[in-house]
Amino acid sequence: MSLNSWVMLSGKDGFVRLPNEHIIYTSPPRTALSLKPPSSWQGKEAFSISSSSGCLYLTNQRIVYLPSQPSEQMQSFTAPLLNLHDSHVSAPFFGPNAWTVLAQPVPGGGIPAPLQLVELKVTFKEGGAFDFHTNFERIKDRLQQAVEHARDSGSPSVRSSNGRGVNFTNVHLDELPAYDGPNTSNAGQAQSIEAAVQPPITETADTTSSAPVEPPPGYEEVQQQSVAQELEEQLRRAR
Repeated sequence: MSLNSWVMLSGKDGFVRLPNEHIIYTSPPRTALSLKPPSSWQGKEAFSISSSSGCLYLTNQRIVYLPSQPSEQMQSFTAPLLNLHDSHVSAPFFGPNAWTVLAQPVPGGGIPAPLQLVELKVTFKEGGAFDFHTNFERIKDRLQQAVEHARDSGSPSVRSSNGRGVNFTNVHLDELPAYDGPNTSNAGQAQSIEAAVQPPITETADTTSSAPVEPPPGYEEVQQQSVAQELEEQLRRAR
């Protein structure tokens, strides 16, 4: 079964990619998945599907789960990223970490029609829950920004909050540069230029504090000789 019709399998790569689809994260092979109604569900229809071992893929468009041993209940599972809400990681004292999210089914995806939401739980038996969650939130945030931008620009193709009608091909998924404050780069550049232009400063003795209080040796003798020579010169001119 699948939330979004079905996944086309590929013996080499696991599953066939959608146009412009890229795998961001791949879980360890012993990852479990289960689907059931949320705790708030008050309906009478029972629904529960699970797989004890498989591989979970996170792409820039969806999540894909391929069980190690496909069954009639679950041969594959996929859900668009914008159809997943309120995700969180639980880390129990005993047992592996698990990632839980509410999934919004799409028509024809194999979920009973009365269920508007299903609880999806992924148990990472070999680790990786927090790495998966971090990448999921980062990518989903950029997809939501693309939807909001298309809606603000008045695009008539945006029909709902799940991004239908929005082209996610050019969504930038790389990490944004850290914000360093205004003019930080310019200030750093100016400092580096100034440091390159200014000559090196050498330490010198403090002339203010170490200035001599008394005249240097021989200062009075030199001064007397100078005065005597000046008097002799004046007398010579007077003759």
